[in-house]
Amino acid sequence: MARVVHFEVHAENPDRAIEFYRSALGWQFQKWDGPADYWMITTGEKDEPGINGGLVRRKGEIDGQAVIAFVCTVDVSNVDDAVARIQKHGGSVVVPKMAVPGVGWLVYFKDTEGNILGAMQADAGAA
Repeated sequence: MARVVHFEVHAENPDRAIEFYRSALGWQFQKWDGPADYWMITTGEKDEPGINGGLVRRKGEIDGQAVIAFVCTVDVSNVDDAVARIQKHGGSVVVPKMAVPGVGWLVYFKDTEGNILGAMQADAGAA
């Protein structure tokens, strides 16, 4: 199997995106020393399940077409609290909170750069 080991966020305005993810999700960013505008993203502790990623300056304009990307979902302890933080820091909900029966609560949102993500709260009792 080919396991997902890294993700990338594309941003028109990297500073704005970094501030959003730091404030809304608690992610940490470190500028890469290489020749391109690239930031390494740490999403949690090494002993926790999950992956880290990167943020890159978007090349080209968003064309208004359907999303042509993978949608990543982040684990949150409380989806309602996550939505409040997302909206407070400039994000918007695009698919309201819904139950995934036996799994948890899921919401899809856009960040400040127009990227779509999911936020999932584990709850085996969700119905």
